[in-house]
Amino acid sequence: MTKKAVFYHAGCSVCVEAEQNVAHALDRSRYNLEIVHLGQQKGRLKEAEAAGVKSVPALVLDGLPFHINFGAGLDALK
Repeated sequence: MTKKAVFYHAGCSVCVEAEQNVAHALDRSRYNLEIVHLGQQKGRLKEAEAAGVKSVPALVLDGLPFHINFGAGLDALK
């Protein structure tokens, strides 16, 4: 059974690099990965906040947020 992984980003260069090097490095046999571009999907900001995301890029694994690098705070995306 695969676990859920959600990678939140805003499309900045830091986010894109993290997506390419971190998110896509996940073992797909273990994780079902969803990529969410919060700059384009603003309706999902509350979901990200509820998951504990404070800044992007961030990867949420099994409900736990991991902040990869500070690209932008969620307030900047609202």
